[in-house]
Amino acid sequence: MIPGSNNIDEIFQIFLTESGKLESLVLDALSKSDLSISEIIQAYYQTTNVNSLAQMLVAQLESNNGASDSNLSKIKQTQKFISEKFDQNLHPFVIKYLADSIADMTKQLQSSSSSDQSKEDIENQAKNFEQLREMMSTKEFVEQYDKGLR
Repeated sequence: MIPGSNNIDEIFQIFLTESGKLESLVLDALSKSDLSISEIIQAYYQTTNVNSLAQMLVAQLESNNGASDSNLSKIKQTQKFISEKFDQNLHPFVIKYLADSIADMTKQLQSSSSSDQSKEDIENQAKNFEQLREMMSTKEFVEQYDKGLR
């Protein structure tokens, strides 16, 4: 038995569980034309989490010479999924979706007349400003991932 291999096995099991969650999140998001901010953030955090686990596992498996072909194969398969489904498909969709949503909401807010507004109109406009701020923050968050790809 390799020293520390139990720990590696436990981490690999976590990796498998988290990879499954990631696949589900990404495939679900790719099937939609409209995503919530929480779905977007969850997908990016999950991708970052799985990427980190994969890198750590590969380093540990290789340094302990305990790299089973099936474990490395699963890690490579997951990394390929992230590259093809997340980086090349979902990520560009999310960037465009957020940019378009921000532009639409900005136009909507700019076109609303500030005179003769009811209390309800003002409250709705405040909610729209809050949504716009949330979208812009999310776009900044997504762009940080984009910078990591380059």
